[in-house]
Amino acid sequence: MGNERPSNVLFVVLDTVRKDRLTPYGYDRPTTPALATFAEEATTFESAVAPAPWTLPVHASMFTGLYPSQHGADQGSPYLEGATTLASTLSAAGYDTACYSSNAWITPYTNLTDGFDDHDSFFEVMPRDLLSGPLARAWQLVNDDDRLRELASRIVRIGARAHERLASGDGADSKTPAVVDRTREFIEGSDGDRGWFAFVNLMDAHLPYHPPSEQRERFAPDADPASVCQNSKEYNSGTRDIGPEEWRAIRGLYDAEIAHIDAELGRLFEWLRETGRWEETTVVVCADHGELHGEHDLYGHEFALYDELINVPLLVKHPSLEADRRTDLVELLDLYHTTLDALDVPDHGRGTDDAVDYDPTRSLLSDEYREFEAAAEPDPGQRAVLESEPDTDYAFVEYAQPVIELHHLEEKAAEAGIDLPEDHRAYSRMRAARGLDAKYVRADRIPDEGFRLDADPDERSPIESDDAVDAAERALALFERETGGAWTDPDGDGVDGAALDGADEETRERLRELGYLE
Repeated sequence: MGNERPSNVLFVVLDTVRKDRLTPYGYDRPTTPALATFAEEATTFESAVAPAPWTLPVHASMFTGLYPSQHGADQGSPYLEGATTLASTLSAAGYDTACYSSNAWITPYTNLTDGFDDHDSFFEVMPRDLLSGPLARAWQLVNDDDRLRELASRIVRIGARAHERLASGDGADSKTPAVVDRTREFIEGSDGDRGWFAFVNLMDAHLPYHPPSEQRERFAPDADPASVCQNSKEYNSGTRDIGPEEWRAIRGLYDAEIAHIDAELGRLFEWLRETGRWEETTVVVCADHGELHGEHDLYGHEFALYDELINVPLLVKHPSLEADRRTDLVELLDLYHTTLDALDVPDHGRGTDDAVDYDPTRSLLSDEYREFEAAAEPDPGQRAVLESEPDTDYAFVEYAQPVIELHHLEEKAAEAGIDLPEDHRAYSRMRAARGLDAKYVRADRIPDEGFRLDADPDERSPIESDDAVDAAERALALFERETGGAWTDPDGDGVDGAALDGADEETRERLRELGYLE
């Protein structure tokens, strides 16, 4: 690569993709040849950490440079509010911006598409006219009124049911080819003086798995998507057992989905090369979170902060970075600052209340990267690291008590006559400090867990006390202090019978139509 600053950024999220299932990370099945080729000229990061284990808060962090507890886009308030997005800043700076996604959470109703000049959600939870109508107004209302929190939870569940219905059977065709085609159209049509920023989320590796026949025949020839368990809540609730052969089939289907994503991404990369745009484009490829396939007796990406979920793949191509592997700690929210740096928009947001200022100590392209003592206004993570032991670094992860996943888990358990105990991990909020050699997870209903990642990378044997684990716990306590205190008391008192009192009849009727009211 040359020394000139690229004028474009292609930012790709491989939704729900584990790093250990990718060829650049040593996987022994050839799932991602295109990524392997890309890795030959990119920096491959071994220790990139997501700020949460699910889509909405992670994307909000990458789009704002804030931790989930700062931006608030999470289970209880499932939309981003009061923060200037990366796309808004880049659009104001003269860049053409676009967002193409087949993920149900990256849509106008969550505000994650704010600031993009063009966006297309190929896989929306519900029709846009509904989202812009009474249901969207109700969602805003309930999040502004503490009495109506349960109604907010009910509305979130609507999206989950729609997702489950639309992502299976006849509606399961991959949207990734259309996302790639639309991205190419945007790039071809971009005529801005400064360049373009294209954000792409590819959703195929998210449950349920229905890979195209070509990849299925190669990676899961004996697997029947209709017969394997495609609902993680059945397994996590204890209503469905999965044996070794079925796990093998599930993992094969997952591999096939990843191979399909790789083929389409490779098609986009090759087109950029053929059209002479590759050298002038910074390319970021990461996952927002991973997935569990029976590890820790869990399925999916809820109820835990294990490394299979939060230690994600990250590969970046830019002239300032060597084509090499790096083991130092990286946080996905650093990609916000990295993108501003790549496009030379360093001074955005200064003097405003709702945009995070560019910080070179959080840009992968900067010589000051993660030298937090140089930060002008340290954020909660930076302050926690600065007050921790010398020569240590930590990434911080937050997981609020789930709504969607918990609702479906309770449904599955109830159908089977299973009572979930109050100390079930599904009811827990969790936070973690993740260093290179140790990790500490604090939860409010289940025991805390500490791990020596250098000796136990699969997190099979939690330990109560150890110098490195104790240091991680102290770092987490510092982060908790900065974000409002530790989550140690159980959260929530159940359903409030008066929760619907403030909903108008139009909203009630819509909830009846969708099965949430009698």
